[in-house]
Amino acid sequence: MRNTHPAVPVRPYRVHIPQADLDDLRHRLRRTRWAPQLPGTGWERGVPADYLRDLAEHWAEGFDWRLQEASLNRFPHHTTVIDGANIHFVHVRSPEPDAVPLMLLHGWPGSIVEFWDLIGPLTDPAAHGGAARDAFHLVIPSLPGYGFSGPLPGTGWNDTRTAAALVRLMARLGYDRYGVQGGDVGAFIAPLMGRIAPDNVIGVHVNGLLTFPDGDTEVMAALTDAERARLEGMRRWQRELGAYMQLQGTRPQTIAAALHDSPVGQLAWIVERFKDWTDPAAELPEDAVDRDRILTDVSIYWFTGTAGSAAHTYYERFNDPAMRAPRTRGTVPTGVAVFPTDYSVRPLAERVHNVVRWTEYERGGHFAALEAPDLMAADIRAFFRELRP
Repeated sequence: MRNTHPAVPVRPYRVHIPQADLDDLRHRLRRTRWAPQLPGTGWERGVPADYLRDLAEHWAEGFDWRLQEASLNRFPHHTTVIDGANIHFVHVRSPEPDAVPLMLLHGWPGSIVEFWDLIGPLTDPAAHGGAARDAFHLVIPSLPGYGFSGPLPGTGWNDTRTAAALVRLMARLGYDRYGVQGGDVGAFIAPLMGRIAPDNVIGVHVNGLLTFPDGDTEVMAALTDAERARLEGMRRWQRELGAYMQLQGTRPQTIAAALHDSPVGQLAWIVERFKDWTDPAAELPEDAVDRDRILTDVSIYWFTGTAGSAAHTYYERFNDPAMRAPRTRGTVPTGVAVFPTDYSVRPLAERVHNVVRWTEYERGGHFAALEAPDLMAADIRAFFRELRP
């Protein structure tokens, strides 16, 4: 790894949670004051008490954080400071000398563990049934304010500021031409990186892309029945499943008090997203994503104390005038992967992005890199294959 800004150090980092923190988590889980549940109710009112109790018991008694920690440390971790914020990232270089640099961006309530099953297929495709020409050098940051990057140093960290910091990170690593992939929150930030640095970003690949009507009646009139149904699905999601977003976007400090103090509260807050957003064919979250992988994700938020910090990024997004301002169409080639729980509508996406590839899948869900890593890896390879220098 080459740091082109030696005055600002890039330091090696190793994940290690103190044993006292592990003991404290187990103690808190064992002393949970469980909320009663109304008879005859289920997931439609939130995470069922029996399910949550069983999952929390596994977190306390069966889940092996040290095993997950060792898995995390299989890859090289680093930290650096950009714009006053600590930024943690994993940097995995491909054995292929002509590999293209690629940044992978998680969303909320995600973390770097979303991409664990992509690292091998993307850095060393020849060893995973692919072609060596499709290899990538990977940079996988914990978004500012998330996970091992730690809490934000202050206010004002909207998506544009985050995107600018990540552009600087790639420059600091010596990468002049690179791709970006992002899902969920990452699908907001990745295109912004392309707008900030169009001469550096060769292409943007997204999943979980949200597309909104912009008032153009002709575009709306031309939507197909399937596209109208998907748009209505997004509206229904906003009405019925968007309470977390409204709370984090308007009163993040209030929810931070609960999430920072109660591991079961943090667990319920996140696992509900896995229930609502994973493949509809999955009855329970762990039918779509391995239970211990979910708990690793939740544990990262807990041990780093970043649940509140991540919530504050929603407040910044809600209060960012740029989010509501008209945008010119981006110029960087963009690929969109659409999974069953995504509500992306192509004609609306094309109003804002230079969409050159659009692929829809019948399995997987919002956490596509976790649920269908084979499909995601293949789509990323196919998209960037046409853009490589």
